[in-house]
Amino acid sequence: MRRDWQLYSLAVLPLLFFVVFRYLPMLGNVIAFRRYSPGGDVLGEYWVGLRYFKMFLNDPSFWQVFANTLIIGGLTLLFCFPLPIVLALLLNEVRTRWLKGFVQTISYLPHFLSIVVVAGIVLQVVSVDGVVNQGLTAVGHDAISFIQEPGWFRTIYVSSEVWQTVGWGTILYLAALTTIDADLYQAALVDGANRWRQTWHVTLPGIRPTMMTLLVLNIGTFLAVGFEKILLLANPLTYPTADVISTYLYRVGIVSGSFSYAAAIGLFESVIGLVLVLGANRLSRRLVGTSLW
Repeated sequence: MRRDWQLYSLAVLPLLFFVVFRYLPMLGNVIAFRRYSPGGDVLGEYWVGLRYFKMFLNDPSFWQVFANTLIIGGLTLLFCFPLPIVLALLLNEVRTRWLKGFVQTISYLPHFLSIVVVAGIVLQVVSVDGVVNQGLTAVGHDAISFIQEPGWFRTIYVSSEVWQTVGWGTILYLAALTTIDADLYQAALVDGANRWRQTWHVTLPGIRPTMMTLLVLNIGTFLAVGFEKILLLANPLTYPTADVISTYLYRVGIVSGSFSYAAAIGLFESVIGLVLVLGANRLSRRLVGTSLW
């Protein structure tokens, strides 16, 4: 510490950020067990115990929202986790430098767009007079109101997530691919392994620690489905399939002013996320010998 204090000093601001914006707000979870009124005591007025937990556990609308969160989170994980791996493996096989750089740039660009811009593009594309419906009418099909039909929302959301995140997700995997010893490929080639066998027995095991680390982190945020994008894309007509815990919390907590009720739901969501990440980490350590800790 005395020798490298300049380096350690670089961590002061990030640590202050986590203390102020991550750890201190945890004290506010106490209002999940106390009656809180805006303008009153910041930690609640009086103790109500598990009242708010019983309220949302007995609320049918909450369980619909919870089911939507699980479905959308599961679909997002199913498509957005493996596709960056596939794209990284494909890019790793490209030998033309300018083509590889061009594909990387095109796939990265959506990540740098604002969520508002992405939502605007998606709404324009799937609108009644958008590109998709123009293509449908060109082949003789009637236009579809994608924005107003609940059955299409999950497809639209997951597709936009894939378009926005897959290219950016390849960065870590491409970096992990550069750490694989080239002698392993030579040894596999001597043993008669083709490109597919080299990928299966050398490349994938080489990036497995990175894969498992990102999988555990993604599972930890499984229930934290993108609030901003869903809020921008959804409307009351699509709530049956689009409303998730984060948007439900926004309506009952911020809009309706039921802060204690929203805090109880948020604490419930956080506990489930903690259980998921601990379980995924333990399962990863047992099955493949790689884990976060």
